[in-house]
Amino acid sequence: MKVFVTGVKGQLGFDVVKECEKRGYHVRGVDVEDMDITDMGAVERVLTEERPDVVVHCAAWTAVDAAEEAENVAKVYAVNAGGTQNIAAVCKKLDCKLIYISTDYVFDGQGETPWTPDQKDYAPLNEYGKSKLEGERAVANTLEKFFIVRIAWVFGVNGKNFIKTMLNVGKKYDTVRVVCDQIGTPTYTCDFARLLVDMAETDRYGYYHATNEGGYISWYDFTCEIFRQAGYATKVVPVTTQEYGLSKAKRPFNSRLDKSKLIACGFAPLPDWKDALARYLKEIDF
Repeated sequence: MKVFVTGVKGQLGFDVVKECEKRGYHVRGVDVEDMDITDMGAVERVLTEERPDVVVHCAAWTAVDAAEEAENVAKVYAVNAGGTQNIAAVCKKLDCKLIYISTDYVFDGQGETPWTPDQKDYAPLNEYGKSKLEGERAVANTLEKFFIVRIAWVFGVNGKNFIKTMLNVGKKYDTVRVVCDQIGTPTYTCDFARLLVDMAETDRYGYYHATNEGGYISWYDFTCEIFRQAGYATKVVPVTTQEYGLSKAKRPFNSRLDKSKLIACGFAPLPDWKDALARYLKEIDF
């Protein structure tokens, strides 16, 4: 199997390439300097040269707050919607599978009921979520051989993430304030990459949700466990989103993703998030 991965310098793309190499697949990972996904000519040229069996599309604009700035909005849509449309169009032409990575941010984040993969009551709260939803629609309206996989609270070795931020803050301060009313589950890119390659080996197409197992938690709960496993004595103070303030983009309160479809379709679930955190902390230097 020939696999083509976009966004190889990001947390997820990096791990997808590693997982493909581990399984002995022919894999090529690219980033913006190798193939600008907003340039249809470049996408067509590079993918046609490679002729992959599957494209795992990890590249995206993910700076959620920066996406709200007026000067960036057009760029966000050019990458997350237009770039995805370009990739989908070439995948159709080459008759190859496409795996598109999406997000809990396509929903409005209200209520307490977990979001199911196939429900369509979208109402994204911010430009990032809106642009990723447009990317989903580009894939679904162009292709039949596609996987759209939504994840939340991502962390991996190769890049910035919440865990690294909290570890740095916890070193500097005796006390940290962390939001306690946004609920979800973390996703370790090392574990998720395994699932994506499992999917690439099948034709069980459609919409899926995937995070690590272990139940739903708040960012406050997550921070407490990070500090516990890291051996930090830093005090964690729970605050509401309103009390915390600061962010330009509205965040979803409810990021609970229903993952039961994964098991129903024969895919192995990801390990418990506490186990994932323990393995991750052994991988990084903090």
